[in-house]
Amino acid sequence: MAKKESMKITGLENDVRVESRILEERIQKAVAEGFKQIEVTAYGQHGIGGRLWRAGHEQITVNVLGTSGQRLGSMGFANTVVEAFGPASDDVGWLNAGAQIIVHGNASNGVANAMAQGKVYIGGDIGARGMTMTKHNPRFEPPELWVFGKAGDSFAEFMAGGIAVVCGVGAEKEKDVLGYRPCVGMVGGKIYFRGKQSSYSLLDAKLITELPTEEWAWLKANLKKFLQAIGKQYLFGELSGKRSDWQILIALKPYEKNGRKLRPMSAYKLDAWDKELGAGGLIGDLSSEDRSPIGMITTGELRRFVPVWENEKYLPPCQAHCPTGIPVRKRWELIRKGKVDEAVSLVLQYSPFAATVCGYLCPNLCMQNCSRHLVNLPAVDIRVLGKASLEAQEPKRESATGRKIAIIGGGAAGLSVAWQLWLAGHEPVIFERRKQLGGKIAETIPKSRIPDDVFAHEIARLAKNIRHIHLESPLTKDKFKKLKNDYDFIVIATGATKPRKLPLEGIERAVTALDFLKESKQDSAKVGEKVVIIGAGNVGCDAAAEASRLGAKSVTLIDVQQPASFGPERRSAEAAGAKFLWPRFAKVIKRTGVELADGEMIPADTVIIAVGDIPDLSFLPESIKTEKEFIVVDDKYQTSDDQIYAIGDTVRPGLLTEAIGAGRVAASTIDGKLKGIFETYDKLPVIDFTRVKTQYFDGRENNVSDIKSCAAQCASCGACRDCGLCETICPQQAISRRALGEEAYEYVVEAELCIGCGFCAGACPTGVWYMVENTPLE
Repeated sequence: MAKKESMKITGLENDVRVESRILEERIQKAVAEGFKQIEVTAYGQHGIGGRLWRAGHEQITVNVLGTSGQRLGSMGFANTVVEAFGPASDDVGWLNAGAQIIVHGNASNGVANAMAQGKVYIGGDIGARGMTMTKHNPRFEPPELWVFGKAGDSFAEFMAGGIAVVCGVGAEKEKDVLGYRPCVGMVGGKIYFRGKQSSYSLLDAKLITELPTEEWAWLKANLKKFLQAIGKQYLFGELSGKRSDWQILIALKPYEKNGRKLRPMSAYKLDAWDKELGAGGLIGDLSSEDRSPIGMITTGELRRFVPVWENEKYLPPCQAHCPTGIPVRKRWELIRKGKVDEAVSLVLQYSPFAATVCGYLCPNLCMQNCSRHLVNLPAVDIRVLGKASLEAQEPKRESATGRKIAIIGGGAAGLSVAWQLWLAGHEPVIFERRKQLGGKIAETIPKSRIPDDVFAHEIARLAKNIRHIHLESPLTKDKFKKLKNDYDFIVIATGATKPRKLPLEGIERAVTALDFLKESKQDSAKVGEKVVIIGAGNVGCDAAAEASRLGAKSVTLIDVQQPASFGPERRSAEAAGAKFLWPRFAKVIKRTGVELADGEMIPADTVIIAVGDIPDLSFLPESIKTEKEFIVVDDKYQTSDDQIYAIGDTVRPGLLTEAIGAGRVAASTIDGKLKGIFETYDKLPVIDFTRVKTQYFDGRENNVSDIKSCAAQCASCGACRDCGLCETICPQQAISRRALGEEAYEYVVEAELCIGCGFCAGACPTGVWYMVENTPLE
């Protein structure tokens, strides 16, 4: 199913309300056609966003404007996000089976009723009977309900599993935040709440007034996600400031409810069985031999579970989330072994921008997915290693092949594919229409983000090795046709250089973000005191930070949806005092400011448009398939012509690291075709977070800035650190270390000694050991 842009669906036609059934059919059809972002203007229709099973494993986002009816997101599927920009009616998340549902306002009765999976986030209060009859299948994560305000009566009635969190914001101090008599019939799950609660079913639940450390850690980590989802992240400090503000209601165990503890089998045999039947039970008159259970410790084929040493069989989370595929874990491992120069230089096998991107410009997805976040510790800081990579040694190039590949575009994507092809022994030839290499890094990324000498150094390294670079070489269809005849392959990496235009009255009064950032980089841009930026993505944030630097006293970014900006761009804009408003719809750009669709006027002396850019494909032959002004490619970035590849923003807007990673994939594919060698490419699955033992993390050193200390903090997820703990802890001494020559080694298990206890898997810091079911005996 091809991925498509967003679609808008309205619940009103010719001033007549569309039936709920018809509206759902249209949403289902949009999903079946490949739309991943759907905006629904609702007029009381029921069941919006539910049952979107056609989406498969790709995320579907349904934004609901207007007034949603009952059962918002009911029977929601995993990978579905339903976000209502306003209050919601009864039964939000009814029978939810995995969707994330966000309501920016109050919700009435029956929220999360009978929910089994997924998350429901309510940005206000809820009515009666919330979180009733929920359930939890242990194979999946428990369902979660988060309420910003208070809950109505009969909360968690017949709750059989899941987690509820009620923040109690805005609740009157003398009133109960969970309403009248919650937890009646509760048999499973737990409720975190903040505030007063004088009554609950003592027959079904118990109150814990002092949160255990692990409960507090879970609550804080997930509270931050909840507040971000409802746009109230600024309250995190207030809500998480006092651990003593929070309490937990937990369902009583069966034996706690009836007041009896479970009777051990030995006591039952003595007090009931033998008492009723006599000593020895049924055959006591035939034999007086001891018939107590004989312990049997199984080994070999009789073990139910066996340990497997899965060293480097999975990608660590950092590498798996790096669009360029840089082996972050391996670099820290080399530093721990004292091979600092090798660790620093390893990055050049993956990217020509060892310092520019890894040290300064990357949003650091590797750090965002570091396993240390599981226990609220800061990630290992890869930027330290990135900045140290400026003097990285070039990898050894393979023997020259004499094969020529034309690279159209000298930005991040084009330079990445050229670098990889040069390393592979081929001869890349770069054609760049501008006066310099570097694309948007050179032209539009603010100077405050990266020192000029860092980027210049890495461009010089590229220019020294890639000898055939043609600057100021714009392309026409005739020139492109000639390149196709003269070169073995062509890679299109021209980027997105044409700003998108909005059909707004007064658009001529605005400047595009691309032009503004170019002028700002050349110190020729000027702004007024009040600046409004339409579009709050990362480019808009760069423009906001620069506008502030140039003297703007007020900077406001508006967007039609929750801003997608993140990373250093978002932090720079926030540090500059920029204000984010969404959802907001611009209608007219006037001399005095921007008028919104609802009539609100935002004063502005300067208006900047930052709603994205599109590529200039005027040179492209008609045989190359395009869709919505971008080139269509497969998963290896091959176009409809198998001689031509396209990467970076010519294919889809993305991060610098994604453009660099795309260049690496395309180069690997072309190299494979030229040499007849096809290898798997970064296809290992990512390791399960739960296999990494966070108990070993040392939280005492959180602000480490030197390379060796950072390397020591790395958990080495999925790769053995040769600590020998498994060998030491094994009660049967069944594990031993076997040297394989040079520095290679493996840990092996003696099957006839191993009892399958799982101590090795339970103790392994890096998650290398794993217990699997033994092969069944015939």
